[in-house]
Amino acid sequence: MPPSNWSDGSTPTADEFARRRQARPADPVAVRGVRGALSRGTLGLVTLPPGRREAEYRQYVEMVRRNFGGLRQVTVVNPKGGAGKTVAVLLLAMTFGQKRGGYVLAWDNNETQGTLGMRAQQDFHTRTVRDLLRDLDHFQGAQGRVGDLSQYVRAQGEGMFDVLASDESATAGEMLTAQAFGEIRDVVSRFYKLIVVDTGNNVRAQNWQAAIDATDQLVVTMSARNDSAETASRMLDHLEQHGRQRLVRQAVTVVSMPPSRRHVDVPAITRHFAARTRTVMLVPYERFIDSGEPIRYAGLTSASRDAWLKVAAAVSEGL
Repeated sequence: MPPSNWSDGSTPTADEFARRRQARPADPVAVRGVRGALSRGTLGLVTLPPGRREAEYRQYVEMVRRNFGGLRQVTVVNPKGGAGKTVAVLLLAMTFGQKRGGYVLAWDNNETQGTLGMRAQQDFHTRTVRDLLRDLDHFQGAQGRVGDLSQYVRAQGEGMFDVLASDESATAGEMLTAQAFGEIRDVVSRFYKLIVVDTGNNVRAQNWQAAIDATDQLVVTMSARNDSAETASRMLDHLEQHGRQRLVRQAVTVVSMPPSRRHVDVPAITRHFAARTRTVMLVPYERFIDSGEPIRYAGLTSASRDAWLKVAAAVSEGL
């Protein structure tokens, strides 16, 4: 005899059947901190819901994993050297790669010599964006597969993202043009869902301007120093004067803390950029990062991983 909701004689559908099979999702159980330890220690006999910090952590992870609905580009900027751009690019790409499972590219769009490839893990080759630009005809039309692209990008293993390095020689050749940036982006956009772009120090360079033109989310980085912050603020002035008000208002500002806060007016920096951009986030000092050595996700402290997860969630919110 058919169920009562089919008593009108209508034929049941697959959608109706699927709805009948939907189970109530399990109540969340803590896996971190003291609550998680209690669950493990009792082999699951005692379970507690996540605490506030773990609930926030899960919320950030879900935000990072959300569907962007297409390719998105995050561009990291500050014309001053040593403002933390390259570190931010790597740590954002690592965080998105870890939590989303790949399809993330960190691209060094420095107009001359960049350091992204030096701070990343090394691969079986040392090719750079120049090599890819030279061989772009291999990817014309339907040609070229992701396996072919692996000859030009550097896989980051545990980070679950790839790096497209810039020239690693200060005398490698002329600066990249806006057209070159566009042609490279057309190719890499076929293989990645998220591109995190590192930029150089010349806001007038063609490839810097081209990166801004293609940006979905701007990230402004700085060390907690007046010179780094002032340079970033003047760059925002430049962008606003050239019709980029919305990009500036929606930007995420990331302030990297120094080993000592003495003589640093962090509240003043925070207030200024909070009035100009969508949010200001502080990330802790990390001796491992400050060493200049290649960065590995496993080498970060839990405080740094959590801080950059929060930054990635804020970035994701704008995508």
